[in-house]
Amino acid sequence: MNAERELLSRVRAAVDRYGMIPEGSSVAVGVSGGKDSLCALYALARLREFYPTPFTVRAISADMNFFGQPTDFSAVTEFCDRLGVEHIIRPTELYKIIFEDRREKNPCSLCARMRRGILHVKAKECGCDIVALGHHADDAAETVMMNLLCGGRFDGLPAKSWLDRREITVIRPLIFCSERLCTRVAAEQNFPVVKSNCPVDGDTERARVRELIESLSADYPDIKAKLTGAAQRLHDKQ
Repeated sequence: MNAERELLSRVRAAVDRYGMIPEGSSVAVGVSGGKDSLCALYALARLREFYPTPFTVRAISADMNFFGQPTDFSAVTEFCDRLGVEHIIRPTELYKIIFEDRREKNPCSLCARMRRGILHVKAKECGCDIVALGHHADDAAETVMMNLLCGGRFDGLPAKSWLDRREITVIRPLIFCSERLCTRVAAEQNFPVVKSNCPVDGDTERARVRELIESLSADYPDIKAKLTGAAQRLHDKQ
């Protein structure tokens, strides 16, 4: 099976299993410009073409304005045009708030929460009732391990969740897809990946946990699947 077909097969399996997209839904995909968010956007845009129940797709990017400079999303916008998807860019002052005003020593968690909040608000403004995030199976495994090591709790990334405060559903259509698969699809389809200008890119707790899991994989080859499976079964019971 080629990479694109495998991606669409796995995404459809996740959408079907968790009832991610009811008929007539409007889905906002959070697009940072990285390969994973572009992969989620591409998969849902393609799925929209043949899925038995109709739905619409929009792409929303929260521009961090790193170092006071707007991000060049022009290639992503062109990519969205080719997919027949509207691309909405929301300028923010997140870099200034997190790195200059607050000078956060561990900025990733706060940054992620603030970006998600902006995405949720913008999605509602655009009439979207579902927000899709580009977390894949490797992200899910890393999150379980991070929560155990850093927070002392067993929790992961739910495939689908309802946010009461925002009155919006969050889905992760790549939950059955490995990062390796996303990388293959991104290369084969020539995704317009936007390089991150984040000053802590690659030097994060997640990166350290990723290295730990890779080292454990030598003795426990299926550790990622076990971590994500255990966490997902916990969410399924809730």
